[in-house]
Amino acid sequence: MKFLVKWIFVMASILSISLTTAMETFEATGIEGNGDIRNIIFLIGDGMGVSFTSGYRYFKDNPATLELESTEFGPYLVGQQTTYPHDQRYNVTDSAASATAMATGVKTYNGAIGINNNHTKLKSVLEAAKEKGKGTGLVATAQITHGTPAAFGAHVVERKSMSAIADGYFDDLVNGRHKIDVLLGGGSEWFIRKDRNLVEEFVKDGYSYVTNLNEMTNNDSRQVLGLFAKRGLPKMIDRTEEIPSLADMAGSAIERLNKNEKGFFLMVEGSQIDWAAHDNDIVGVMSEMEDFEKAFKVAIDFAKKDGHTLVIATADHSTGGFTIGAKGQYNWFSSVIKTVKRTPNYMASEIFNGAGVEETLSKYIKLPLTKAEIRLVESAARTQNAKNIDNAIEEIINSRSFSGWTTRGHTGEDVNVYTYGPGSDRLKGQIDNTDHAKVIFDILK
Repeated sequence: MKFLVKWIFVMASILSISLTTAMETFEATGIEGNGDIRNIIFLIGDGMGVSFTSGYRYFKDNPATLELESTEFGPYLVGQQTTYPHDQRYNVTDSAASATAMATGVKTYNGAIGINNNHTKLKSVLEAAKEKGKGTGLVATAQITHGTPAAFGAHVVERKSMSAIADGYFDDLVNGRHKIDVLLGGGSEWFIRKDRNLVEEFVKDGYSYVTNLNEMTNNDSRQVLGLFAKRGLPKMIDRTEEIPSLADMAGSAIERLNKNEKGFFLMVEGSQIDWAAHDNDIVGVMSEMEDFEKAFKVAIDFAKKDGHTLVIATADHSTGGFTIGAKGQYNWFSSVIKTVKRTPNYMASEIFNGAGVEETLSKYIKLPLTKAEIRLVESAARTQNAKNIDNAIEEIINSRSFSGWTTRGHTGEDVNVYTYGPGSDRLKGQIDNTDHAKVIFDILK
């Protein structure tokens, strides 16, 4: 009898725990949300393959606990998407083709911005949102004219045509109005040119223009052009206080766009996860992953309070062929990465401009380096080539942490999809990158 009572008690406890866990997961994913969708926030971690989301979980882990804690992304994972382009020359995508697929629902060739294989313009979900009278915004840590944001707001045959992309942001109207209300990121070089000053033109049409965090924070205009660097912003770990984070920009964009009673569409890109991966720079990757995670949390927190916001987060592709563990070692030491206080590129720039090698390395790497490691960087410095110095520093960190890389280009594996809010269940399972746009277009109907 005692055994039976004890068994019932244990089973009831297990059932209670299981139900609690299930309810927590149910609530976290937002799949229960069946309300009207007023706003859509689409976050894209450029180059953010599964190895990066996994590695970032190790990087953020609390070493004082036995379990491996989840990041902000974990509770909202709903599936994966394929990333291949529609290009007879390649089966691995670039950012332009993948972003065009996610923005328009149509696959295209690598390098294409908002057009199909025949160079015909494709309507983006941002343009469809503007047709409905919604507020619209693009946020990025790259040039705001870079491949991913451009695919949502421009139409050119080649992604390198950044002046034409910037012109399109101003010239291409929807229902007689500028199609993008909020533009925040880098790239002033393509807006202030000898042939045209788009900043002056935007301001003349009622936009505010901001160039640093303080100006952005103290400005409440519904329409704003914010350019915080000539090209891409510095990596999060290298930024000065006057440069906004991705979370700062995302929060500012949401606050402005939420003033539109018809709702809004906002695309937020963590652009430089990809840039750091191209460079095989694990310090830069983890820095940019953290920047993106904080922006994701801003979106989730807003959506939870609002109740009518669908949040989607994914990647356009993966980059670098990053492996968690290299050289046959069954370890990956994120603790090594945490000792580095600036990116290798930042350190290389200081050394290239005359700073001492050993002095610079000891200033920014809080880890005893061997004489051989210091000599490696000194040898690179004698070439008087900043890229060689950068590569030498990266080699030390990659070797110490057992971070492996197979390429400096993109790779073709599927990438994760995270969602929250009403409509989340529509992107569950194995989907294609075009499905994002197809679902969003359907919502906008």
